[in-house]
Amino acid sequence: MAQQKITAPRGTKDVLPSEVYKWHFVESVARETARRFGFSEIRFPTFEHTELFHRGVGDTTDIVQKEMYTFEDRGGRSITLRPEGTASVVRASVESSLFREGLPVKVYYIAANFRYEKPQAGRLREHHQFGVECFGAAGPEADADIIALAYTYLSTLGIKKTELQLNSIGCPECRKKYNEALKAYFEAHRDGLCETCLDRLGRNPLRLLDCKEEKCREINKDAPLLSDYLCQECAEHFAGVKAALDSVGIKYTENPKLVRGLDYYTRTVFEFVSNAIGAQGTVLAGGRYDGLVEELGGQPTPGLGFGSGIERVLLQMEAEGVQLEDNSKPDLFIAAADEEARKAVGPLVLALRASGVAVERDLMGRGVRAQMKYASKIGAAYTIVIGTDEIEKGQVKIRDMETGKERECPLDPYSIVALVDNTIKI
Repeated sequence: MAQQKITAPRGTKDVLPSEVYKWHFVESVARETARRFGFSEIRFPTFEHTELFHRGVGDTTDIVQKEMYTFEDRGGRSITLRPEGTASVVRASVESSLFREGLPVKVYYIAANFRYEKPQAGRLREHHQFGVECFGAAGPEADADIIALAYTYLSTLGIKKTELQLNSIGCPECRKKYNEALKAYFEAHRDGLCETCLDRLGRNPLRLLDCKEEKCREINKDAPLLSDYLCQECAEHFAGVKAALDSVGIKYTENPKLVRGLDYYTRTVFEFVSNAIGAQGTVLAGGRYDGLVEELGGQPTPGLGFGSGIERVLLQMEAEGVQLEDNSKPDLFIAAADEEARKAVGPLVLALRASGVAVERDLMGRGVRAQMKYASKIGAAYTIVIGTDEIEKGQVKIRDMETGKERECPLDPYSIVALVDNTIKI
């Protein structure tokens, strides 16, 4: 009796060979764009001490209160699967004294994050993110440079139909007055607030603006605007960011309600938003977090960055009709007509692969017709059939599977490589 089938946990998804080439493309664009902007890759653990996210992300955020995968390990330590990347980057940078190597420090990562939330299109419990972080640069030109990186990344992927939304949430000093105004406003509407917002009201009223409950969203519409409470320095910084974006022709919309869902943000926050991928319409988002390094044990160091979910990006590319070529298909399939030919195919395949050609051969003992049918199924660009006659003559015919045209070629790796090279067509 067959065992019961085991399925993937809810909120996770396999990336199968038929789809993985799309991921390769997105990741390659991410890496190359980051390289051009002067960013180097950083890698960090999948799990961290829970305290890192309580201190870094914030106790009043949805991530910490509702979404983290937290458990006690065998040593009695509280461990959490990483829900976001920025706190881990800061922890790694402080721990390794990365900031002593010269500023700015500019790093990027491609990593999985884990959040226990309702699975939906583009938002899984295990999702993957391209993120960049820049430390040491306090001026508005750094904000504009990060946004320009994000803009270039999305544009290179073929994504054109997103809107850049921009806001400043100020520094801790100007937010004090704003929090007082928010608290007074929401106190007057406390009867209509959800339980989570009531809990946050006394501790962090700014978090109420990020609530997803419909009744709270209605109340939020008439809440005071943070832009009316910015101190002069924060207002000048925001003006500088907008001027820098204007100078390079990156269009944006000011959204005074944009606050982001993490406590560490200060001053500039931004999102690239789409209405083509459902309720979860944010394709990329980030901002400045000048107090986070100090909060996590380092010296005061300004920071900023963004994160972009790869699943969200792929949904947006599909919605915009971006077509990608599957370059994972083999260049060549070599079929063996008989047992003697099978012996000759092995060394030839190995030599061709060593020369950089993606070659497949039959491993199932199929007949020639079945081998050719398989070659067509896997999308081989060219095929060769080798039998006794081909071995004796030292000549083979290479068939272009797209056009059906054939061309004779000496039975040696160098000649075959020349013909299957993408720049030479039969």
